[in-house]
Amino acid sequence: MSLHPALAAGATAVVTGAADGIGLAAAKTFRELGLNVVMADVTGRKLKAEAEAIGALAVPTDVADRAAVEALKAAAFEAYGCVDILMNNAGVGGGGDAFAGDDAWKRILDVNLWGVINGVQVFGEAMAASGEPGLIINTGSKQGITQPPGDTAYNVSKSAVKSLTEGLAHTLRETEGCQVTAHLLIPGYTFTGMTKRGPGDKPAAAWTPEQVVHFMLARIKAGDFYILCPDNDVPRALDEKRMAWAVGDIIENRPALSRWHKDWKDAFAQYLVSGVGK
Repeated sequence: MSLHPALAAGATAVVTGAADGIGLAAAKTFRELGLNVVMADVTGRKLKAEAEAIGALAVPTDVADRAAVEALKAAAFEAYGCVDILMNNAGVGGGGDAFAGDDAWKRILDVNLWGVINGVQVFGEAMAASGEPGLIINTGSKQGITQPPGDTAYNVSKSAVKSLTEGLAHTLRETEGCQVTAHLLIPGYTFTGMTKRGPGDKPAAAWTPEQVVHFMLARIKAGDFYILCPDNDVPRALDEKRMAWAVGDIIENRPALSRWHKDWKDAFAQYLVSGVGK
């Protein structure tokens, strides 16, 4: 059984945020599978060097700019005549809490949310209408589900990407003749340029970007929509517990973000040890 009908030699993949981390690992893996690859990122010099190294097309792109994403599509079609795979992976962090300034919030939402909306709308409708197999992969985050306090702006952006991708999957499913599938990639702790803290080797707890991409392709082959990645520290069972508790705040009418609430600290700790596998 093949990975996915769209992941065929000669098909074309567009990857944003492709100069580093998960995006770069995806671009390399797609090339190894024989795909044409269009790499997009705002870091032009590094993007060009990485693309040249694997024989991909580099298109410097600010995904927050709709016109730039339109130009990315035009470049892809000019070079290869079609787009079969779209990986909306570009993202930034560091937005701050609810009282952070509007500049920080705007930057986060422009890239993390509008960058994905722009990709979905510029590429997705034509992909769906083509009648050909296709893949749209949007990179989300566990923070968009469990909502840890501190970087509320980032959490909001990734929550919105989750909702967008769920709605996209439904739209694609309901579109007659459409063979495009949507998937939400939810990485664990991954050693990338965005998560790296100063010089040094990869922490033992983190996965490499390559591990994330290989896991992603295996779960796409299995037909998963939610691609929930573990890492070397947090197994899936623990992720499931944390996510179930977050939803339970609503069902049980607990305080918002009760996992971090002093009055619920002991209850959450007890909940975690009730059957979590390591």
